[in-house]
Amino acid sequence: MSDVTAGETTGERTGADRRGPFRPARLITLRDRQSRREAAHGFRLVDVVALAVISVVTLTVVSPGSPLDLPVSRALPVVVSALATGRLLRSLGRYRFGRHERLVSHLLGVLGAVVVGVAFGCLTAEIVRRDAHVRDVLVSWAVPAALGLVALHAAWYSMVMRWRSQGRLTPNIVIVGATRHAEDIVADALAQRDVNVLGIFDDRLSRAPRDIAGVPVLGTVADLIGHRMTPFLDLIVVAVDPAARERVRDLTQRLSVLPNDTALVVDDDGTGRHAAIRRLADAPLSPLDVVADPGRRAFAKRVQDVVMSATMLVVLSPLIAVIAIAVRTGSPGPTFFRQRRHGFNNEEIVVWKFRTMRVDATDEHAHQQVTANDARVTKVGRILRAASLDELPQLLNVLHGTMSLVGPRPHAIGMRTGEEESAGLVAEYAQRHRIKPGMTGWAAIHGSRGPLHSPDDVRRRVALDIDYIDRQSFWLDVWILLMTVPSVFGDRTAIR
Repeated sequence: MSDVTAGETTGERTGADRRGPFRPARLITLRDRQSRREAAHGFRLVDVVALAVISVVTLTVVSPGSPLDLPVSRALPVVVSALATGRLLRSLGRYRFGRHERLVSHLLGVLGAVVVGVAFGCLTAEIVRRDAHVRDVLVSWAVPAALGLVALHAAWYSMVMRWRSQGRLTPNIVIVGATRHAEDIVADALAQRDVNVLGIFDDRLSRAPRDIAGVPVLGTVADLIGHRMTPFLDLIVVAVDPAARERVRDLTQRLSVLPNDTALVVDDDGTGRHAAIRRLADAPLSPLDVVADPGRRAFAKRVQDVVMSATMLVVLSPLIAVIAIAVRTGSPGPTFFRQRRHGFNNEEIVVWKFRTMRVDATDEHAHQQVTANDARVTKVGRILRAASLDELPQLLNVLHGTMSLVGPRPHAIGMRTGEEESAGLVAEYAQRHRIKPGMTGWAAIHGSRGPLHSPDDVRRRVALDIDYIDRQSFWLDVWILLMTVPSVFGDRTAIR
C-alpha cells in the first residue's frame, strides 16, 4: 500500500477521477434496489392467483353442473394440491433467485413442488373417500399448473437476471478504516464481484493509503456523513479492530446520525467475507419465510400506497382541477411548485405541491419558514394551506414510489430553524429517513405539522417520527389516515 503524500488534501481524495474498480457508470439508489428485492412478494402473489384461477377453471370443467355441486371428494384434493404447491414454492426458496442459481435447476424445483402438491392431493383423496375420477381431476389440474408456473418462473428468472446485469441487485458498501480487514473485504469483493465497494473513509488520513487495491480512500468519517453517495449505500462496514473499543465506540456513535445500516467487522469465515456482507450478496431478493420480514412489510405498504393513491387521484380529480384553476388565476405564475427534499435513506427527491406563494418570494430551501400572516403567501394559498390541500399533488409522488401515504413529512434540503440548519439540531434527525416520507404521519396527527420554529419543535417531531418507524404497521397507517382530516381541520391555530 502506498503512502499518502504530505501535501494531499481531502479535496484531492474526493476528485472525479477517484472512482475505483467497483464504481458503476450510474449509481442506483437503495430505494430502487430494495424495490427490486421486494419483487419476490409480487412474484408469489401472482403465483397464488394463477394457482387459484387454474383450480377454479379445472373444477368448473370437470363439474357436470354448478361447481358448487361438485363432490367434496373431488374438490378438496385439488384445493389441497394448490395450497401445498404454493407453500412448497415458498419453503423451497423458489422466490430467492440466488446469484448462482441456474434456470434449469430452478424450474426443476418448481415442477417438484407441483408433483409433491399432487401427491398431497392424492393422499387427501384416499383419506376423504375413494373416487374413481379424482385421479383424472388431479391430472387435469396438474398439467396446466405445471406449465403455468414454469412459464411464470422463467419470466421471473429472466427479469431478475436482467436486473442483476444492470446492477440493480448489487449491494453498495463503503468501508470505514483503511485496515487489514478492509484489505480482506476488498480482495474478496474483487474475486466474487457480488458487492460494490464504493470507497474507504479513515480519520487517520496521514497514515492511510491513497487506495486499497484501487478502491479510493475518499476522506474522513466527517466527509462520509455529508457525502452525496450515502443514499446509494446498503451498508457501512466499520473495519476497525474491535479490540480498539474507544475508537469503535466513537465511530459508531458518529455514524449513528446516518440512516444507513452499519456493521462492525467481528467475524468472518476465514476468507475475509464478513457475515453481513455475505448476507447482502447471497440474498438478492427478500426472503418470504422470515417472521419479521421488513421486505414483506415494505411490499405490503407499497401495494397499499399504489391502490389508495390511485383511488384518491380518481375520486379527487374534480377538486384537484378546481384548485389548479384557482392557483393559476389567483396570482401570476405556475400552478405547481417543485422542491427538492430529503427522501428515503437521505435520497434527494422532487416533491410536488400546489403553489401557495408569490413567485418572487419562493423559498426552495425553506431558509425562512412560514409565519402567521406571512406576506409571501397568496390569498388562494392561505386557503389551501389551512386545509393542507396544497399537498394533494404529492399523490403523484406516492404513485411514483418516492413517497408513501403515511410516513415522516419530507423536509426541504437545507431547511433552517432559526439561524441553524434543522438537521444539525437533533443527533437522531437522519433516522427519520429510514423509511419513505409520507403525505401525513404520526407527527402530523399529533400537532407537529408545518414549520419548525425552535429546536424543541424539531426534537418533538423527530421523536414522533422515530416512534412511528419503530411501530409501523398496516393498521397504524389506516388509523393515521383516518385521523388526518379531523386533525387538520380541528387544529385551527397551526401555522401552515
